[in-house]
Amino acid sequence: MKLGDLVENIPRIGPVFAKKLKKMKLRTLGDLLFNFPKSYKDFSRISRIKDIKLNEENCIKGKILDIELERTWVKKMSLVRALIQDETASIQAIWFNQPYLINTLKKGDEILLAGKAVIKNGRIYLYSPVYEKTSLRETTHIGRIVPIYQETKGLTSRYFRYILKPLLKDMADKMPETLPKEIIKEYKVPRFKEALYQIHFPNSMETAQKARQRFSFENIFFISLFGCKKRMENQKEKALPIPINRDIVDRLISSLPFELTKDQKKAGEEILKDMEKTWPMNRLLQGDVGSGKTVVAVLASINAVKNKNQVVLMAPTEILTKQHFKTFFNLLKDFNINIGLLTGKEDKYYSKKLKSDTIEISRQKLLEKTLKGEIDILIGTQALIAPKKKKKSEKKIIFKNLGLVVVDEQHRFGVKQRAALSGKNQNNVPHLLSMTATPIPRSLALTVWGDLDLSLITQLPKGRKKIITDIVTEKDREKTYLFIEKDIKRGGQAFVICPRIGADEDESVEIKTVEQEYEKLSKEIFPKLKIEMLHGKMSAKEKEKKMKDFRAKKFDVLVSTSVIEVGIDIPNATIMMIEGADRFGLAQLHQFRGRVGRSDQQSYCFLLTDSLSQVTRERLRAMIKYDNGFKLSEIDLKLRGPGDFFGVKQWGLPDFAMSLIKDAELVEKTRKTAEKILEKDPELESYPGLKKRLEAFEEKIHLE
Repeated sequence: MKLGDLVENIPRIGPVFAKKLKKMKLRTLGDLLFNFPKSYKDFSRISRIKDIKLNEENCIKGKILDIELERTWVKKMSLVRALIQDETASIQAIWFNQPYLINTLKKGDEILLAGKAVIKNGRIYLYSPVYEKTSLRETTHIGRIVPIYQETKGLTSRYFRYILKPLLKDMADKMPETLPKEIIKEYKVPRFKEALYQIHFPNSMETAQKARQRFSFENIFFISLFGCKKRMENQKEKALPIPINRDIVDRLISSLPFELTKDQKKAGEEILKDMEKTWPMNRLLQGDVGSGKTVVAVLASINAVKNKNQVVLMAPTEILTKQHFKTFFNLLKDFNINIGLLTGKEDKYYSKKLKSDTIEISRQKLLEKTLKGEIDILIGTQALIAPKKKKKSEKKIIFKNLGLVVVDEQHRFGVKQRAALSGKNQNNVPHLLSMTATPIPRSLALTVWGDLDLSLITQLPKGRKKIITDIVTEKDREKTYLFIEKDIKRGGQAFVICPRIGADEDESVEIKTVEQEYEKLSKEIFPKLKIEMLHGKMSAKEKEKKMKDFRAKKFDVLVSTSVIEVGIDIPNATIMMIEGADRFGLAQLHQFRGRVGRSDQQSYCFLLTDSLSQVTRERLRAMIKYDNGFKLSEIDLKLRGPGDFFGVKQWGLPDFAMSLIKDAELVEKTRKTAEKILEKDPELESYPGLKKRLEAFEEKIHLE
């Protein structure tokens, strides 16, 4: 068997279970083997029946004295009762709706049992215990440390153990070691063969932990190796150097209606110097909400344009794209350049000849002008690189002389995409500036985006009032509503954020929904105010109209999902009210909070929660204490783990692997180790196992 073999072709699985496994995204043998346990139960200690502890998990060993199948007509269920005895006492085990056990377990069988002991009518029972016959040479489900897997209907941990154990033994000598010997020795991690078996069927909790550490380290190592290799490959590419035009840079800075922060100046200088190199810049600009990243992008763009290069900026949403167009237009309208807007639904053009306004332009005309080099800066959505499939006649966007690509909230815009945009200038790859408004701790950023150089903007522009943040529990809800109403009557506007759109399948979990909250606020709480709602299932046109009306003050309150997290600028909004605040990460809460406080008016952020757990209190109090997104992201990393940060879940790594990223020292050391290996052997010819595993890793994460 090979790791790529489909699950339906694996012995003992069959078509029914193969279908269920595929629903869990376990499609191949490799997927199965690397589907690690989420936890373990210690069933290795066997108790005497007389020493059983009530309401706790107990493991016992005994003989079946009697076993029978009963049917209860009231609830129409079957019961299998077995009387188990050891040398100290006896106990009754009961299994519900498992009639097949009457043919599996027989009178006289010696078995191991594990389950919770409960007392009923003065007698002790084991309800639906795990069982295994002692006649087996080696136990799988009891009498040892037992793995517990992510389960779904029809796929239990018992089933996974049953399937995996023989597969692991069969594949033991067929999977080579992937880590070099020197790394295994330096980092003191177990070898692959041993670690893979021990992570599924450990001899002890200690060996399970060591196995998990091995694969955690391996994942970080491969992310580091991937990033370092991409960086080296990028430096082999050719780019046209763009010298710094100090006159134009100084002219733009002096024309700004505000003073650049120290961080903005530093980031701008790093970017401009990178663009002078003969290989393509590959830089990530990380900045807090409202820290002024776009102005830095404008600075890099005007420098590129005045060096006779074209610039393209791509953003994830139409709303954000149009905001970028507006910012570039306002800051550069006196700089004698042409700017185009392309969104897939609306195309605009600002020409130096127009001086004061923009005009609608056909897609065809915009493409022609871009190809001729008459568009200096083109701003758009994904439509820039992904024309609509239905329109076969729609032509690809090609630039005459593309020198700089700026992408917002999409960090894996690779060399291939840049080269594809370049058109006639195929021998040179444009410089790349990525931007993100999600502050991420340095250790995490260096790991996940190891191929990018980092520029950080941690300061906010001067003159901004600090947003007053408060935690609101149910008892203070009415008082908060009154405060919001007064603020709106003074001229403000409010956002109300809900975790999801409609009612959950699990009716027991009461989460505020957009529809419910909209109805409640409109009819009961604020009947005299104008209220609208917004969610991700609306069309782009609907969403845009709602935001345009909100900006124009046509209504007072917007009830929304997290769709407003990025790229919404409503200067008049002064209230951010977040329902179920404990359900969001701190980084996301901080993003929401950044949607208000964009004028000289005092703004407020109310975090509503019913949870009073210590972790919830600690997390939400951090929102009151800190208004620095980088600091909050570090706290979130510590309290919640890295799986909730933007872009991290796409790596498909288990939480236990991602948890090692908290160790900044280990991350840095691992990255240096990866760099050393690649400096010595860039093509990994001396490491065939490592090379093959890295290729599989690259394919898995689909970063380009």
